Amino acid sequence: MYIRKNDTVQVVIGEEGGMKTKAEGRGTRGKVLRVLPGENKVIVEGVAIVRKAVRPNPRKGHRGGFVEKERPISVSNVMLVCRECDRPVRVGFKVKDGKKVRLCKKCGQEV
Repeated sequence: MYIRKNDTVQVVIGEEGGMKTKAEGRGTRGKVLRVLPGENKVIVEGVAIVRKAVRPNPRKGHRGGFVEKERPISVSNVMLVCRECDRPVRVGFKVKDGKKVRLCKKCGQEV
């Protein structure tokens, strides 16, 4: 996958509000918390937040109630933000010193 953990991404497709979410709309930026390559999804900080009901569990110290957490969104709905260009860009690959590196298609810098 061309997106990795701790990358900054921008949502390019999505609706504001739908499916009980707070912020999933176009233009929202966030840091990637987790990558799920088997499902082709990413979890982005502050994007696609849902409220989940949690039962109290005294052993684990959970009080119960509602917990807000991010849900996975498809990797096709986000684009990587280049540090140099400061805009969403497509990603290319190049082999450099025997390692595969990611390149910004706009400015040609390593991501």
